[in-house]
Amino acid sequence: MTLLPFLTAPLPIQVHIIAAVLALILGPVALYRCRRDHIHKVVGYVWVTAMTVLAVVSFLIPSHFTPIGIGPLHGFAILTLWSLWTGIKAAIARDIERHEAILRSLYSNGLIIAGAFTFLPGRTMNRMLFGAPSQLGWLVIAALLGLVALRVIRQRRARWGWA
Repeated sequence: MTLLPFLTAPLPIQVHIIAAVLALILGPVALYRCRRDHIHKVVGYVWVTAMTVLAVVSFLIPSHFTPIGIGPLHGFAILTLWSLWTGIKAAIARDIERHEAILRSLYSNGLIIAGAFTFLPGRTMNRMLFGAPSQLGWLVIAALLGLVALRVIRQRRARWGWA
């Protein structure tokens, strides 16, 4: 593991990574702490800010999948901004169940799924973790997507009463 790819990356990528790491670390505190206390609100505001920066800055990072520079991961950025907007609106409307569901889904599905694809060979996170562009990134992607799939299956089984 080396920080050199991060340190030599363009500024938008550095800001994007910092916001993502901050959101990953603060997410569980904001999402699983007692509601309506001061710490939950402060950490929540910082988390929403980090997620907003993460999504907005992603548009300054060109995709190599399309000739116009906008790729599939930019769709996650749009979905993130929409989820933040609707989650905050739900909190303002005192629809706490919806607020909680939207932001938990954004963290566990959006942040983790989009984050998994940062380990594609040749991307900064792949080079930081494995050195040279490595095919091992595919294993990280498979593991993270597998964990999300298991969580979704477990939730659906519980919701439908399947033990």
